[in-house]
Amino acid sequence: MDKQLAALIDHWKADPHSTYNTWFLWEERLKNFRSIRRGITQVVKDIDAGTFGNAYRGSTLETVVGSVAEQRQIFKGADHAFLWKPKLRIPDIYENPSNQRAFARLLDACDCCDSPEAIVEAIRRIDALQIKGLGPAVANLLYFIHPTLVLPFNTAIVKGYNAVTGGNVKLGRWDHYLSMREGAMRLNQQHRRELSNDLGAFAGLLFDIGTGRYAVPPRQDDAQALSVWEADLQKVREETSAAQKQFAAQREGDSTHTEIQGWLRDLGRALGFDVWVASNDRGRAYAGGRLADGCLAELPHRVHAGMDAVRLIDIVWIERQSGHVSAAFEVEHSTSIYSGIVRMLDLALGTQVGANSVMFLVAPDSRREDVLQQLRRPAFSRVCELGIRYLPYSELRTHREAISRFGTGLKPVLEIAQRLT
Repeated sequence: MDKQLAALIDHWKADPHSTYNTWFLWEERLKNFRSIRRGITQVVKDIDAGTFGNAYRGSTLETVVGSVAEQRQIFKGADHAFLWKPKLRIPDIYENPSNQRAFARLLDACDCCDSPEAIVEAIRRIDALQIKGLGPAVANLLYFIHPTLVLPFNTAIVKGYNAVTGGNVKLGRWDHYLSMREGAMRLNQQHRRELSNDLGAFAGLLFDIGTGRYAVPPRQDDAQALSVWEADLQKVREETSAAQKQFAAQREGDSTHTEIQGWLRDLGRALGFDVWVASNDRGRAYAGGRLADGCLAELPHRVHAGMDAVRLIDIVWIERQSGHVSAAFEVEHSTSIYSGIVRMLDLALGTQVGANSVMFLVAPDSRREDVLQQLRRPAFSRVCELGIRYLPYSELRTHREAISRFGTGLKPVLEIAQRLT
């Protein structure tokens, strides 16, 4: 079985349409860890302060879970477990203050600890309370706190695990989840060289098996089943279905994102600024070279205090003489606008930005209402103080060349941007 599973992992990683390539290696995935974790911290603060409220809609929890659910197919539907079901009165963390505080303690304990024993103990404490409707789906939040210690959870992952191991894990039970987690970590360790320390990779494999995309490796002495399984693998590799079109669209979106970053890079340099390109985008191909060509190799000393936040912002313009951040741009082509706003907040609250620093959300014209809706969320009450502006693609496309030739400073960019708060 080990050899067959190793062979399956190799084929899975080579398949451009597998969850490994469309999600686990997706560069935007890493950007979301910090923003989701910060959002979880805010949920805890709201509950502790008594400002969380008694509804899912409009809460900081909705914002965080919504961001998780946007993590492509593997987390699609992650918000279903948290939606308030009034007839069943579940999950019972909205109308019951005691249960709400217990939920906050689980999130806070996992955020503060760094050992598997502490995480398991926190889960056992919440399980002992038997809160209606609050089950292992919470693991999807905990994963973004400790990706090496917590396995994501949904129906397809459970089906995949049962198929691979012959187990009988049931949905909705924390004891079954902990059992699955132990077995998954053991299998992940056995195939560590093919997989990753991040359990998201193994969860992605189980997800693809659980959805029927890949057949489970049979016993090695079952020649007929082995032949069928190999045929299934060949079929997967030759697929030209809707999944291929979806992946192509995602790649096209990534390409557009890079193009907009390139426009902002060139515009910033033309206006006399030093430019920082997001650390995980620096090596992307652009205009016959790399996106980071001609840009800063290191952040100035003045912004080092918040470097973790700044280094993932798509484009940052920095004043050459002072070293202050003059402008920051988050390009939100199709990904979560929430995450971009969180990075802006981290920049503003955690670094020495210039007194006249301006922050821009750069997005397609069709996403204007999405941007406005996110900026109106209660979780972003501080955004109004920052004056974040929306810069539509069309305005940037139309005016960037003229601004590069005749403009100075930020004024011409401010002229084509919109204030929404």
